[in-house]
Amino acid sequence: MLFEPGQKVVFIGDSITDCGRRDANAPFGNGYVNLVRVFVTARYPELDLTFENRGIGGDTVRHLAARWERDVLAETPDWLVVKIGINDVWRTFDSDGVGAVAIDEYETSYRRLLQTAVDRTGCRLIVAEPYVIEPDTSDPMRARMDRYGLVARKLAGEFGAVNVRTQAAFDEVLQATTPTEWADDRIHPNLAGHAVIAQAFLRAICWEL
Repeated sequence: MLFEPGQKVVFIGDSITDCGRRDANAPFGNGYVNLVRVFVTARYPELDLTFENRGIGGDTVRHLAARWERDVLAETPDWLVVKIGINDVWRTFDSDGVGAVAIDEYETSYRRLLQTAVDRTGCRLIVAEPYVIEPDTSDPMRARMDRYGLVARKLAGEFGAVNVRTQAAFDEVLQATTPTEWADDRIHPNLAGHAVIAQAFLRAICWEL
């Protein structure tokens, strides 16, 4: 287990992280963030960890940049978990490109945000790759998402971050299932889909039963 006693873990990202944390499912949401929280807490209660969810649905790296000071730096995390990129890609397909973020901007902005967080707070990083629950790698959205996922993986390497390979986790379960068993729209997971993400996360932080 990588987390140490008394540490604060802050999650930031889009709707997959948000998952109702600002309304009916406050304060942690009802997705992978809360699953990670409860499994880590149940297995390692002695660590007395603090968890914060700062996900907001619809966010791209541009939105994260606008609220980085308030939702990351002011929180002074020991661990910062970032999961961003789905909307940066998806906007190309669901809104005629309005709000989409080109891959060069995605990489430059993402790197700047991570560097600022490390410089200002000394936190350690966990970078989760964006995904689409689609087994056909030639599908236009899947192909584009894979390229953004490689950027996230590259940045994780640059910063010595823990890398959560969410696309690979879904690819594994899709060998025996269909996308709609995990999400109606290939993006927003049901509870089982969130458990796929949570399992990948727990493996990455060396959680042991």
